[in-house]
Amino acid sequence: MKLLMITGGLLGFLIGTALGLAQNSPWPDIIWKASVVAYVAGLLMRWWGRVWIRELQNAALARQTALYNAKGAGQPNPPKA
Repeated sequence: MKLLMITGGLLGFLIGTALGLAQNSPWPDIIWKASVVAYVAGLLMRWWGRVWIRELQNAALARQTALYNAKGAGQPNPPKA
């Protein structure tokens, strides 16, 4: 999770810096705008990472449930006559 947040922050900072340079802004404006973009991008990547991990866990659980039900382990044994 930390890696995703750091990656998002780094990408946000690079994008913010590139956009600031493209607008020919002064360096102090570039730095604080890039910092804000880095913060927001880091938060978005953390949120996306949590959603992604939760959905992977749900998919794994659904697969385990399907395999368990396919084997018939979820049904009781029929009585012997």
